[in-house]
Amino acid sequence: MNLAFIPSPSTGVLHLGPIPLRGYAFCIIIGVFVAVWLGNKRWIARGGKPGTVADIAVWAVPFGLVGGRLYHVITDYQLYFGEGRDWVGAFKIWEGGLGIWGAIALGAVGAWIGCRRRGIPLPAWADALAPGIALAQACGRWGNWFNQELYGRATDLPWAVKISDGPNRVAGTYHPTFLYESLWCIGVALLVIWADRRFRLGHGRAFALYVAAYCVGRGWIEYMRVDEAHHILGLRLNVWTSIVVFVLAVVYLVLSAKLRPGREEVVEPDTGAVAGAKDGDTPAGDAAAEGDEATSEDEAGAKAGTKAGDKPAGEVTAEDGDEVTADVAADAEADGKDKDKAEVPGAKKL
Repeated sequence: MNLAFIPSPSTGVLHLGPIPLRGYAFCIIIGVFVAVWLGNKRWIARGGKPGTVADIAVWAVPFGLVGGRLYHVITDYQLYFGEGRDWVGAFKIWEGGLGIWGAIALGAVGAWIGCRRRGIPLPAWADALAPGIALAQACGRWGNWFNQELYGRATDLPWAVKISDGPNRVAGTYHPTFLYESLWCIGVALLVIWADRRFRLGHGRAFALYVAAYCVGRGWIEYMRVDEAHHILGLRLNVWTSIVVFVLAVVYLVLSAKLRPGREEVVEPDTGAVAGAKDGDTPAGDAAAEGDEATSEDEAGAKAGTKAGDKPAGEVTAEDGDEVTADVAADAEADGKDKDKAEVPGAKKL
């Protein structure tokens, strides 16, 4: 008899009047907010503008939800389209069933659209958001606890999760694989943050590290699960997916480090001046250039006036001053001689 275990909630939904409040949805929403909050801080630290991460998330999150649901429905189609199944259940996302592989793949498409509209590189945005995505997964996995799903083999460990009787499940205590993956994702987030600070990862390498590290954990956690799934060569489909994606992420890390070392210097260039120029406005830099041209023209005019014999105001040289002094002295001497001549006759009269 197991005396210590993690109890499961008696229900995964609370009703606020006619409005159902589902624990699974709350965990997903909290995860999104955590990812955007941390991603925004990291984006600003890289030189980006506040709010850019949230603006792009408006595109990435809906695409990610659709992609995650599509992956789940396609890989577990027997749950919705098998004999005696109701295909309408494929749209009941609140009952659980989001595949992270599809969420990341289609979410990247939405992020690409958002980044393209803002004129910023997708790899830089993904690097900033990588640890936040891992934390979002850590939060989202607790939604599986509310729905009593994604547990492992039976165990009597003190941290086992107690599952009650229900559709497609048998009462008992099992390995809480949702908890294992939640803790693993927190570790992945910390790893990415540390490696990014230590090695200044750029050009999508922080995101690739997140993917590779997550796949390592997902591989062994997936192997523990006992829920129904497709198998290939004795391994669950998601185990094979983890292996393939891990290899691709490592290859990208190695090639990217060789082809594009270092980190992006500018992640979000300011396109305001360019847009103004297109609209016919003169940017400040152009105005300065025009001012320089005007100054050059004035200088050229002054030089031309000097050649013609005219002196610009304020440009009196020492040579010019000597000439003026000599002229004044000559005039004074001439005036003195004339005065002497005028006084001589007067003296004779006296």
